[in-house]
Amino acid sequence: MKNTSSIKYLLTVVFILTAGFFNVNYAQQKFDKTEFYATMSQGDLPKIESELEMVKASSLANKDGYEGALLMRKAGLVHGPKKKLGFFKEGRIKLETAIIADADNTEFRFLRLAIEENAPKIVKYKADIEKDKLFIQKNFKSQPQTVQHAIMEYCKKSKVLHAEDL
Repeated sequence: MKNTSSIKYLLTVVFILTAGFFNVNYAQQKFDKTEFYATMSQGDLPKIESELEMVKASSLANKDGYEGALLMRKAGLVHGPKKKLGFFKEGRIKLETAIIADADNTEFRFLRLAIEENAPKIVKYKADIEKDKLFIQKNFKSQPQTVQHAIMEYCKKSKVLHAEDL
């Protein structure tokens, strides 16, 4: 009887460890920029939370930029000023840190521009709009197709960035 319970315990531990391993690998393999940009655009809180978990669990070298953008997008969807400000500040730190670490990353500059343009005035996050716009215009053609598509889609609703400028 004792052997049976030991075997069950061991199998349970192995199952839990294996499930955790596969979930992490699944997240690492499933980061998809097309899905990321669709999620950012839709503004659906459960999808943003799901994408945020996927990014956090991924092994992306530059995931802080994506995570920061998602956190700031989430800030606009949660209730309560304290929660909103908390998510926004955390996201801002992550995105700004990613941009400092890779100043030539046009994609992160685009994410910052989109957030700055739509951020409420109270958070005072609008200082780099013109600089990011010029950077995106200069580097647009060197971006992957997925990023170019996301930028073009954003141009349709932007007051700052226009498709004819690219």
